Amino acid sequence: MSFQAYLDNIKAKTGHGPEEFKKLAEAKGFMQKGVLVKTVKATEITNWLKEEFELGHGHAMAIYAAFKGKTE
Repeated sequence: MSFQAYLDNIKAKTGHGPEEFKKLAEAKGFMQKGVLVKTVKATEITNWLKEEFELGHGHAMAIYAAFKGKTE
């Protein structure tokens, strides 16, 4: 599955794309001004996405990758 397909599936399931998730992550304190806070671990973010949005691990990691700047 391509990275974009992961993002498309996430959007279909949650109604949120990477930009919306970035805003939500900022509200949770995981990001500041669009940049991941250095002390935040990937596990914290993936656990949040799994619990709050019922994403699987691969989909949660795709959002984390988008937070880190991956676009493809």
